[in-house]
Amino acid sequence: MNFTLIICTYMRPNPLLKLLQSVKTQTLVPNEIIVVDASVNLETKELLDQYSFENLHYYLVTEKDRGLTRQRNYGINRVGKEIDIVCFLDDDTVLEPDYFEQLLQTFEIYPEVLGVGGYINNEIAWEKVNKNEVPNINEFSYDGWKRKDGSRFVLRKKLGLDSDCPPGFSPSFSHGRSVGFLPPSGKTYEVEQVMGGVAAFRKSVFETFQFSTYFEGYGLYEDADFSLRVAKTGKLYVNTAAKLSHFHNPSGRPNQYQYGKMVVRNGYYVWRIKNPNPTFKAKLKWHAITLLLMAIRFTNTFTTNKPKEAFTEALGRKMGWLSLFWSVPK
Repeated sequence: MNFTLIICTYMRPNPLLKLLQSVKTQTLVPNEIIVVDASVNLETKELLDQYSFENLHYYLVTEKDRGLTRQRNYGINRVGKEIDIVCFLDDDTVLEPDYFEQLLQTFEIYPEVLGVGGYINNEIAWEKVNKNEVPNINEFSYDGWKRKDGSRFVLRKKLGLDSDCPPGFSPSFSHGRSVGFLPPSGKTYEVEQVMGGVAAFRKSVFETFQFSTYFEGYGLYEDADFSLRVAKTGKLYVNTAAKLSHFHNPSGRPNQYQYGKMVVRNGYYVWRIKNPNPTFKAKLKWHAITLLLMAIRFTNTFTTNKPKEAFTEALGRKMGWLSLFWSVPK
């Protein structure tokens, strides 16, 4: 299979360089690499000019093409005609040597699959579950593995608001568990959501679908929107053997207030993409969980070492929730 790698970047020259260096040492290298840079200076271009990366095409875009979803669509429109698979990577990731080999092998094993997600392996500590062991309420268990559960999920369990779907699937009230809750088993799991910054799709998918420009700038949840729409027409998988690390570089991210607003408003938009006519019970659960998470962030003002960030994010969540009553995302 011929495949293209598209990397959308913004003001992160050094993380991008680390990613490209890990691409260079892959057991399978892309037929072309498309870098779509939305930076407002030339630092990324000047750094890349100092190195040689085979089949790399660099584009510095103007204001009208800035923003994650616009940059992805820009890159898709420049993919070569002979390409079968289009891969996307966030600019602050670093790959294991066989990442692409594992990813493309999934398309060969499952010819019906439309998209495949990779597996971030540097964020969560997992343990195998011993025989007959029953994980406690502070743990999440799946497919013979367990991990410490976040406090917000523990509280949701106690209140009967936990997800009723496997990881990577969205319940009727949204607020599901992401593919990050899949264990490092080396297996391939069917999902309906993949992380956009560690995913690949058949090129034919883009004859029908584009990334939505509803998501401005940073594009929070744009990947959930895209993959949920694609999953309505075919299968998506996550291959936990296609491993990489994600380092969450802080540059280029929105301030906490804007982030908080996006969490709520973009989350509402994605919920209604899959569930345009939710039941009253689903509506009640969506709002209850949204308010619960908002309250947790407010209490973090007094329990974390970053009180200002916690308070401003919580305030953003509050204003994002209130805005739904006079300005529904469409």
